Amino acid sequence: MALVIEMPKLSDTMEEGGIANWLKKEGEKIGEGEPLVEIETDKATQEYESPEEGVLLKILVQPGKAVALRTPIAIIGAAGEKFDLAALTGGGTKTAATTPAAAPTTSAVPPKPTAKPVGAPVGTVTVTSAQAAPVGVGRVKASPLARKVAAELGVDVSQISGSGPAGRVVLRDIEHRSGSGAAAAQSALVQPGVAGAASTTIPVTMMRKTIAKRLLAAKNDAPHFYLTISADVTKLEAWRQQLNGAAAKAAKAGVAATKVSLNDVVILAASRALKVHPEVNSSWQGDTILQHAEAHVAIAVALPEGLVTPVIRRADALGLRDIAASVRDLAGKAKDGKLSNDAYAGGTFTISNLGMFGIEEFTAIINPPQAAILAVGAALPTPWVDEHGALVVQQRMKMTLSCDHRVVDGATGAKFLQTLVSYLEEPMQMLV
Repeated sequence: MALVIEMPKLSDTMEEGGIANWLKKEGEKIGEGEPLVEIETDKATQEYESPEEGVLLKILVQPGKAVALRTPIAIIGAAGEKFDLAALTGGGTKTAATTPAAAPTTSAVPPKPTAKPVGAPVGTVTVTSAQAAPVGVGRVKASPLARKVAAELGVDVSQISGSGPAGRVVLRDIEHRSGSGAAAAQSALVQPGVAGAASTTIPVTMMRKTIAKRLLAAKNDAPHFYLTISADVTKLEAWRQQLNGAAAKAAKAGVAATKVSLNDVVILAASRALKVHPEVNSSWQGDTILQHAEAHVAIAVALPEGLVTPVIRRADALGLRDIAASVRDLAGKAKDGKLSNDAYAGGTFTISNLGMFGIEEFTAIINPPQAAILAVGAALPTPWVDEHGALVVQQRMKMTLSCDHRVVDGATGAKFLQTLVSYLEEPMQMLV
């Protein structure tokens, strides 16, 4: 009995999905629970497992295309089985759009898929959600764009050594392997008057498309205002170096101890400040404001495909080394494409740090339904007039709090930043 496989819903926020790569060819056998296709969602590229055993009779949506949820993407049935495509798909398939993109928004763990045959002798697998596993487990890891361009150039990605995170094959690896460059496979426009210069058209991923849509909506819907302050982190840096020195000694003695970064301390300080100022740890609900009892801090992690924000749960109840370990675990899994959907869910406040890139200060867009996001710049030696009127050089760090004015007033945001600065300038306060 031929069955229709529809585009599954792999996260609560997913509205459409892109086909990154088919893992089976037409005519190949596939077992129930065996990886069938890589689907690009608004969060990441994930493997979708076949809900039925059979033969892949027909691929309806080609790699590089995106379709709405519940759109037929393939037909599975018995070997050599004849089927009426129009009858199976209700008169035909929907038109596939070009590849789209994902964003730093929350999602919940989806339930298991269910298969329900429709009529006889044909049926439909209606997937309300799916058992999805991050790409790269037991197989060659490659970005969807790298796979697409490799297919266009006839390059086998399994024969390429990846230079991306955790050995992931990325576009530059395909360009290097193909010699003449994968850019030739893209649409290029020669700039008038500039010999040899060309513009490259890059397909938009599901992640990038969703980032654009969600952040545009956030910027338009939430009335942002910004508060900037700087903190003297001289004492904090000395304390951090002391902690890391102790961690190094422990490591030599065979005792595992996580080193801490400046960003880890900022997360600790912000989570403690949110407990003092719960008004900032809130969400706009339309007719109500939800004030969260716990501080679930989301951290911005930059990936080649776009920005994601995995969440450190109950950061306000964790110690500094616990936070440091959580940050490394989440960032590593994000870069390897191994984060589950629930890793992004439930954030109540976000921290975005560009200090490691030398950025002194910036403003960030709020991640709804959160009411604020903290943008952290680099800690730099700065001339400063101290409380005694003397000109000194301090290690200072600027931070900008973006606030949703529907939830957070100016004075509320300012008090939160004052508390945050007090913790950073006198870190021992956080330990009492």
